[in-house]
Amino acid sequence: MTTPLVSIDNLTVAFPIGRKLFGPPPMVKAVKNVSLSIPKGSFVGLVGESGSGKTTLGRAILQAAPITDGKITYDDGERRYDIASLSKDKLRDFRSQAQLIFQDPYAALSPRMTVRDIIAEPLEVMGLTKTREETDARVREIAAKCRINLEHLRRYPHAFSGGQRQRISIARTLAAGPKFVVADECVAALDVSIQADILNLLKQLQRDLDLTYLFISHDLSVVAHVCDYVAVMYLGEIVEEGPTREIFANPQHDYTKALLAAIPSLDPDQRSRVVSFERGTVTVDG
Repeated sequence: MTTPLVSIDNLTVAFPIGRKLFGPPPMVKAVKNVSLSIPKGSFVGLVGESGSGKTTLGRAILQAAPITDGKITYDDGERRYDIASLSKDKLRDFRSQAQLIFQDPYAALSPRMTVRDIIAEPLEVMGLTKTREETDARVREIAAKCRINLEHLRRYPHAFSGGQRQRISIARTLAAGPKFVVADECVAALDVSIQADILNLLKQLQRDLDLTYLFISHDLSVVAHVCDYVAVMYLGEIVEEGPTREIFANPQHDYTKALLAAIPSLDPDQRSRVVSFERGTVTVDG
């Protein structure tokens, strides 16, 4: 792996549960002493079942979840941030470099805003453009890269399908020009036929815009399609990580083996399940 863009060192994220009359409330650790390096230009998958802590980890990187202990560093060679201790001004700057693609494109977009205004909002809030003409030019540029018909910029989200809405959501995420993107189950709410289109778009945007992704998913077949490196999370800990092909071909941890065995097969009578890569296949015993 190459130089890390994001380095996570012994990260713990804990949340209070309930209340106590005296003393601090009991805490539950959603993320436990996790370390992970995300190289610049990589497409890193973070997989695990619901409740494994993967979404909390992704949000902690963006300082959207409290960091109880440990360290997260973002370093692109020009900017360096200790994410756990960012000042308000530094946090604003960091937010232009790191963004989130939400799972549900229906909930992520305001029904009262046009597509143009949805994509333009981050530019205006962060002060990244100075005039309406400059904003409009940037909106058109990123909309075209996300395969959004420019004639649709004046329409409202209700006029679009789920896949179209997710492209709008991706365009909004990328409007500010981030280099690091956390994609949190961003195709889970879409039909299978639409998932492939969005995944291919993410790969194309990675090449065009020099993006680095942390791709959070419970679906290993999706991770196999797009990720070059994968970390498996279980009960708040990373139990296995490595190049995607190696993990799928020779999983070491029992939890990883169980996840792979759960990949649906087209033939319910088959004892093996085939996961397709861009080149070749890997057969996993059922």
